[in-house]
Parts: sequence; structure tokens; C-alpha cells
Amino acid sequence: MQLLEIDQRVDARHLSCPLPIVKTAQAIKAMSSGQTLEVLATDPGSVKDFAAWSKATGHALLESTTDGAGFRFVIRKK
Repeated sequence: MQLLEIDQRVDARHLSCPLPIVKTAQAIKAMSSGQTLEVLATDPGSVKDFAAWSKATGHALLESTTDGAGFRFVIRKK
């Protein structure tokens, strides 16, 4: 299993919709194409939100995982 290099992180834990997506959109604007962003969230709705947002924006959702207490998303900027 190859480990992904994370270029930037966003801690969106304890934030409700739409703030995890808003914080992610703000962070990804400052990144270069091909860089990866890790987002940590606790809002259960973020799973569907990140899938839809990635599809709508064209950024690649590389990982979407949960540890039972929260969610981790890894996104590659287009």
C-alpha cells in the first residue's frame, strides 16, 4: 500500500455543514495542481458532501475513510 504525501491539512472537526466544504474550498484555492489536501471532519453528512463536491469541482477524492469517531478525506487538486 502506497502512502500518499499530504501537502496541506484542514481540521474541520466539530464544524457543521457547509463549513467543512467551505474550509476545504478556501484551502484548495491556494494550492497548486496535483497537490493533496487532507481534511478531518466529524459531520456525518460530510461523506456525501465531499463526494458531490469533488465530482462537481473536478478535484479527485483519493480517500474517504472513517475511524468511528470522525472522517478523513484526501483530495488531489485538479
